[in-house]
Amino acid sequence: MKVHFTLTSAACASLLGAFGSVAAIAQEAMPALPVPDKGDTSWMLVSTILVLFMALPGLALFYGGLVRAKNMLSVLMQCTMIVAVVIVIWAAYGYSFAFGGGTNPFWGGLGKLFLSGVTPESTVATFSDGVVIPEMVFICFQMTFACITPALIVGAFAERIRFSAVILFVALWVSFIYFPIAHMVWDTSGLIFGWGALDFAGGTVVHINAGVAALVGAMMIGKRAGYGRDNMAPHSMTLTMAGASILWVGWFGFNAGSNLEANGGAALAMINTFTATAGAIVAWAGMEAVARKKASMLGAASGMIAGLVAVTPAAGIVGPIGAIVLGAAASAVCYYFVTVVKIRAGYDDALDVFGIHGVGGIIGAIGTGIFASTSLGGIGYADGVTMVGQVWTQIMAVAVTIVWCGIGSAILYKVVDAIVGLRPSAEAESQGLDLSSHGEVAYHA
Repeated sequence: MKVHFTLTSAACASLLGAFGSVAAIAQEAMPALPVPDKGDTSWMLVSTILVLFMALPGLALFYGGLVRAKNMLSVLMQCTMIVAVVIVIWAAYGYSFAFGGGTNPFWGGLGKLFLSGVTPESTVATFSDGVVIPEMVFICFQMTFACITPALIVGAFAERIRFSAVILFVALWVSFIYFPIAHMVWDTSGLIFGWGALDFAGGTVVHINAGVAALVGAMMIGKRAGYGRDNMAPHSMTLTMAGASILWVGWFGFNAGSNLEANGGAALAMINTFTATAGAIVAWAGMEAVARKKASMLGAASGMIAGLVAVTPAAGIVGPIGAIVLGAAASAVCYYFVTVVKIRAGYDDALDVFGIHGVGGIIGAIGTGIFASTSLGGIGYADGVTMVGQVWTQIMAVAVTIVWCGIGSAILYKVVDAIVGLRPSAEAESQGLDLSSHGEVAYHA
């Protein structure tokens, strides 16, 4: 049996009105989705570009100037390819491994593989209630950190490693070392985050991580041919100074950008990036002037990086004067490591990656626990946390990073050596990696 309904125009209007009322009530009942703040989003876009600027051209030129002329292009190429390879890996699975939304304390899971579920409309929360930025911006910002960290490592074994070994090692290293450490420190479900460790912009994740991997690599690959006998002075301090200066400028995106918002927290990180670096430069130059009777440009550049490294975990946490002290203290310890400890220990960390990034990162991470105190100008501790308790938490975070990275990196170097070999032939090393690995030279007579 068929039943026919006939609705008058008045009935239709009444029915549509009822539906409209129901829809309006339902819309009012649904909470409005947070809208990204345009100012915060703009700042994070700029910060992301600044961090890329640190890697290319900043770090590439800094390292390139420090090696001999016959190896300059090899360093530039390594930095370039590392950035490109890590970007691809980050989009495929790195973001998911680090920030995939899982509850595991050691990795983020598979929820964001190939950026699944990420759209221009998806957002991530910042440190303030209700404030968000586009998830794609956060992905790109964190991606630049993942790019520059393994690029730091290559300075330790510059001039004596196969290009294929560098790329394979980096692909493995970010997968098994960097992504888990980033998750443990910065993700809310991470092990170290849960302890309450303070790492504003990457003292453990970036600098200790890279420094430890660099030290292990320098020791496992061995010394450069002619180390201690041949002249291995930097071929262009001009390029090194230019690269270091670019790093300092880009570091404002690194540190102030890690606040995720354009507010007073970013301003604190910004001023600390000025003051800590200045304190470190003055300290390094002063120590050289006393010890060697001359302050060198290489020393000033080294002090600059040492100060930037030390303030990275502390940038948005300590006060400007505390940052000066922290930068100067880290500079003094790093100076001792690169001029005394490295020589006595006998390892060839070619560009002092461990001596500056590893040691400076350790000083900065532990020092953050001290200078966070309001009595020393910092923002203070969480409720119920004392300086002693916070420092102990910082030490535990440093220890986990060193052990995870040290053991993991040693295994990965062995794997790479078995697959492609770590070191080029003696002839290739003598000729220079520019020609032997890439078929070109930086300079023509």
